[in-house]
Amino acid sequence: MDYAEIEKLTARVRTENAFVEKLKAEIAKVIVGQEALVERIIIAFLSGGHILLEGVPGLAKTLSVRAFAKAINTAFSRIQFTPDLLPADLIGTRIYNPKDLDFFTRKGPIFTNILLADEINRAPAKVQSALLQAMEERMVTIGDETYPLAKPFMVLATENPIEQEGTYPLPEAQVDRFMMKCLVGYPTRGEEKEILTRFGEIRVDRVAAVIEPGVVEEKAALIDSIHMTDKLVDYIINIIAETREPKNEDLKRYIDYRASPRASIALMKAARGIAFIRGRGFANPDDVKEIAPDVLRHRIILSYEAEADGRGSDDVVRMILDSIEVP
Repeated sequence: MDYAEIEKLTARVRTENAFVEKLKAEIAKVIVGQEALVERIIIAFLSGGHILLEGVPGLAKTLSVRAFAKAINTAFSRIQFTPDLLPADLIGTRIYNPKDLDFFTRKGPIFTNILLADEINRAPAKVQSALLQAMEERMVTIGDETYPLAKPFMVLATENPIEQEGTYPLPEAQVDRFMMKCLVGYPTRGEEKEILTRFGEIRVDRVAAVIEPGVVEEKAALIDSIHMTDKLVDYIINIIAETREPKNEDLKRYIDYRASPRASIALMKAARGIAFIRGRGFANPDDVKEIAPDVLRHRIILSYEAEADGRGSDDVVRMILDSIEVP
């Protein structure tokens, strides 16, 4: 793609991404701060990915998702994950009707556009595995029938830190299905004061729709066309390769589980998503570096040595980025 084509694509992106600022403004009516989180949710949705939000209770994770669903005027379901939850509570089940002497299918809350899986790490492994087919294949099996899910479809899951009582680690296979994992922190003193000042106004019904679900596929196709140079693609590959065969001796000791090719795809799509919301027809290394922690922090399993040295996933991701030459 030559310079003129990139300029033309950038002009189109700036026209097509006008809804992003309107979307942020609507969500800001009920969410104070959390600008980076809102951007990540938008990127994941437009890229067809799922997102995992981690933070202690009370940080407006659920409210953020509800406000986002309202702003894009799409079907929304919420299910509270609990230790006694069954897979049928999520995907649905077959029920016998004695009047007709036959079974009928009752679909579960997963048949929606946006599914909020609240406190996902409080549910047992059977329920976690019930999400796998839906997240990856956009379809579920009930009895001997397979049903496609709505388009678009996105899982937004919240979880409490694993040290919280009554929580369980998610299986690696499921964690890898999430395009990004975002950490939700405490508000600043100024933001908390604004929350208290606006407390009576924080209602989801104040959020107006700014985009229709049918428009999403058009935006997704445009995001996929955002230009990436071969050097930038190689940069992404080098970052992922460093998780598998690190040249840094400390990284060799710190990483037990490496990033899969799904991580490479997610990093490429997320970098393009950042370029789109920034109004560019091309992605650059800064886009990759900005989004890399969100894409990789849940895909790298650390060793006991990393924990002993006080290193977290974000520390290891920073070490990886620092060890790779930027094109």
